[in-house]
Amino acid sequence: MTTPAQEAPFVLPAVAFRPVRLGIICLVLAGLAAGLSAYLEHPMFGLFFAVGLAMGLSNALLIRRAVTNITAKDHPLKSQMAVNSAVRLLVMSVVGLAIAYQWRPDGLGTLFGIALFEALLVATTSLPVLKKLRAGAAEDAATAANDG
Repeated sequence: MTTPAQEAPFVLPAVAFRPVRLGIICLVLAGLAAGLSAYLEHPMFGLFFAVGLAMGLSNALLIRRAVTNITAKDHPLKSQMAVNSAVRLLVMSVVGLAIAYQWRPDGLGTLFGIALFEALLVATTSLPVLKKLRAGAAEDAATAANDG
């Protein structure tokens, strides 16, 4: 008999998550956004953009902490991680939308900051993994060529 997906053990893949590098990238982007938005006479947009980046980075750090805590258990469940993620994303979405609505149109910078951070997170964690996979495939091909 198979185990339902929500009760199956949670397996954490090796991920190349570097919060310090992401933090530095966020600071640079926030500075650029602040400068550009001030030049375009909307300095609050840059501030809200930086808030969105900070919310995204905080979310990523909370994800890492949750995954570490959940996988440290004897029997980690995917359902625990799913509930944790859903609650965290709901709170972040509500806060982002509330800021965007309360301080429109400049508050939309928060949503843009969150969206850009998520794209950065995917890029900075998946590119090193893809490079490693390609390097491993190249090694396998070279080994096969030498054996043949």
